[in-house]
Amino acid sequence: MAYTFDEYQKESRKTALYPDIGNNFVYPTLGLVGEAGEVAEKIKKILRDDDGKISQEKSDLLKKELGDVLWYVANLSIELGLSMGDIAEHNIEKLKSRLERNKIHGSGDIR
Repeated sequence: MAYTFDEYQKESRKTALYPDIGNNFVYPTLGLVGEAGEVAEKIKKILRDDDGKISQEKSDLLKKELGDVLWYVANLSIELGLSMGDIAEHNIEKLKSRLERNKIHGSGDIR
């Protein structure tokens, strides 16, 4: 079964157990950066140990870590009162606008 972002967000919340849930954006923020770090660490080791070639086993491990990243994004979004569907839509609109204006490259949030 494939989930929409909003469906995933709703389902992920059923498994959320952390202090002061519903009023704690710090916990999922810290979890998000921790899990993103684990993804980066696995990629680093693939570069170091496997010549940058991703085996099926490593791909499966990355899939699990990326799922953890997604879980924290979903729950941080809830804590901030945001819908993942709205976030996804806004992000694509922003990127399409940048592409149309030839502003994909560069730095800064407002371009």
